[in-house]
Amino acid sequence: MPQWHEVATLRDLRSRRKLAVTVGDTAIALFSIKGDVYALADTCVHEQRQLSKGAVLFGKIVCPGHQWKFDPATGEAEGQDRCQPVYPVRVGDDGVISVSLDRAGASR
Repeated sequence: MPQWHEVATLRDLRSRRKLAVTVGDTAIALFSIKGDVYALADTCVHEQRQLSKGAVLFGKIVCPGHQWKFDPATGEAEGQDRCQPVYPVRVGDDGVISVSLDRAGASR
């Protein structure tokens, strides 16, 4: 059973559409895309840049380093063989966003 960590609120995330948070020693980038919330490891698997400093373009997360485009739900990099770690997210009725570090349940 996953352990959930409260990391932000929808209000915090919606004002910026992206947000860097930390759970323990794990840096996580939160994104609000088309009304859904996604959590990915904040350190890019390619150039170790912060994804939370990147952009969202056509529903993809664009790394600020070499502009790799990641699927926010799966972490798959467009045209690459690497995959960005993703984390399960849940949003409570009160708008509190929680993330689990248990990546096993991250696929949507």
